[in-house]
Amino acid sequence: MEALLLLLSTPFLGKAVWLWLLFLGIVLALLVFDLGVLNRKDHEIGVKESLWLSAFYIAIAAAFGGWVWWYMGPTPGMQYFTGFALEKALALDNVFVISLIFTYFAVPRLYQHRVLFWGILGVILLRGLMIGLGAALVTQFDWVLYIFGAFLLATGVKMLLMSGEEETDLSQNRLLLFLKRRVPVTDRLHGHAFFVREPDPATGRLKRVATPLFLALLMVEIADVIFAVDSVPAIFAITTDPFIVYTSNIFAILGLRALYFALAAMVHRFKYLKYALSLVLVFIGAKIFWNQIYGKVDPAISLSVTFTLLASGVLYSLWKTGRGPTDAESAPVPDAAAEAAPRRLEKAHGGAAE
Repeated sequence: MEALLLLLSTPFLGKAVWLWLLFLGIVLALLVFDLGVLNRKDHEIGVKESLWLSAFYIAIAAAFGGWVWWYMGPTPGMQYFTGFALEKALALDNVFVISLIFTYFAVPRLYQHRVLFWGILGVILLRGLMIGLGAALVTQFDWVLYIFGAFLLATGVKMLLMSGEEETDLSQNRLLLFLKRRVPVTDRLHGHAFFVREPDPATGRLKRVATPLFLALLMVEIADVIFAVDSVPAIFAITTDPFIVYTSNIFAILGLRALYFALAAMVHRFKYLKYALSLVLVFIGAKIFWNQIYGKVDPAISLSVTFTLLASGVLYSLWKTGRGPTDAESAPVPDAAAEAAPRRLEKAHGGAAE
């Protein structure tokens, strides 16, 4: 017993092992509840269910943040909520990209939750690796924060100067073309299966091949890694505590995946949020240099400025896009291609799904 207590109290990345196990236990319980209770069978998640599920995840995240505030103190608590709000807002662009991926692969709403669920498992692992690497770099080389700050300033200014949104053509995406050349894939969906067995054209023997649903999953994971390049340095600018960075990241992403089905249909309503996000990135990047030269900015100021900018961006977007028709109303709806695709995409043809 003493050995177990000693192991649980052993520091890992600045916090006792039991704290990490507590957080991972909560996440595992949420995932089991999601898959084993709420979504045991494939079904279309409507806007109402999406909003209720998202509210549930936000309540859990807020409760965890309240516990962090009580157990670790006001400063870590404010840093957690700042990181949570920032990651939530930055991930909105990811919603748009995921909707494009689902449209391109003609993934019916019936199977979209399955892709997002298994995608979150990859996010938990990949974000952990990136945050662990970032924490190691910041601990060993303090000057890395200057690189983070300069990167955030450059990214924020670039977002401000962008005159409009660029069209995304996934058919010409280099990563997707690379995957298609390297991964044997069927020409149609096979229900909710990621892999099936089909006869090899050369030998006639059954071999395992991926379905377009698996390629969609890979593209969702790749998109998250790309977006993490912005979000991870941004949160390290708020705090270098790996526990606060990781927990706020994962809770924000868990809730956003739940909210996806409501946001995807109205993502065009947040057209002007990117300008608020750019100002947030500029503020955080500048704060890094201020912290390194003059001393740390009060976490309450960081939370207030971040929340005010993001809230202003959301409210202005909703007001502006709600006044009348805009060109954004032609934004793709994630299931548009699936609805227009041949009905054969929704049936399993040939092979035994695994």
